Amino acid sequence: MYNAAGTLDKDQLVARYAPLVKRIAYHLMAKLPASVQVEDIIQNGMLGLLDAIGRYEEGLGAQFETYAVQRIRGAMLDGLRENDWLPRSLRREMRRIETAIHNLEQQHGRQPTERELAETLGMTLADYQKMLQEARGYQLVYFEDFGDEDEDDYLERHIVGASGDPVDLLEDASMRKVLVKAIEDLPDREKMVMGLYYEEDLNLREIGEVLGVSESRVCQLHSQAIARLRSRIASGREPSLQANGGRRASAA
Repeated sequence: MYNAAGTLDKDQLVARYAPLVKRIAYHLMAKLPASVQVEDIIQNGMLGLLDAIGRYEEGLGAQFETYAVQRIRGAMLDGLRENDWLPRSLRREMRRIETAIHNLEQQHGRQPTERELAETLGMTLADYQKMLQEARGYQLVYFEDFGDEDEDDYLERHIVGASGDPVDLLEDASMRKVLVKAIEDLPDREKMVMGLYYEEDLNLREIGEVLGVSESRVCQLHSQAIARLRSRIASGREPSLQANGGRRASAA
């Protein structure tokens, strides 16, 4: 990757790592609302790649690809922070879903189905699934979760240290235990989506091919799984759904 002058060949590096930028961009799209254009993500990522190449020439000791991934993702996220990922109105609707999940779990001792959630929310199954798809980009934790004007402060209920850092909260042993149990209790298909995305590093289209469903359906399953996990984390519950005689609901 060096030219005759003994310096890094930037054009050759850009050509070699451009596919890496696209892969990171498509993987990140699963966490973003449908209004975000993948071309914009890729453009920001290419700027990050160029930045990585320039900084690497300054004598950084890290392996280039490892360093480049960090700079590419950072540039993508910096670009996204300039826009609101998810409208507050849609976040409120997703919190309604979380509340419905919590209430139905308490009533039935198992994870509720999509149809049960739609009925509880007073909407058709199609409208409910449309909301899930529009909520593409719904995150496990928002900074807003740690202080809401309409609710008790999250940290007052789940304090783990003086820093008040969300990362500290998620790294807390008891919180990890709740999250692990919540993942175990996910309906099988939603658990598979989360595993393929977060562990196997597949994008939505690839997961759809594995499951034999559309990319939009994978997006719905991902959003619903996040809502289930957030519901469990918000209440700090660690229930045994099977102990209540309930069976794991299908998310098909």
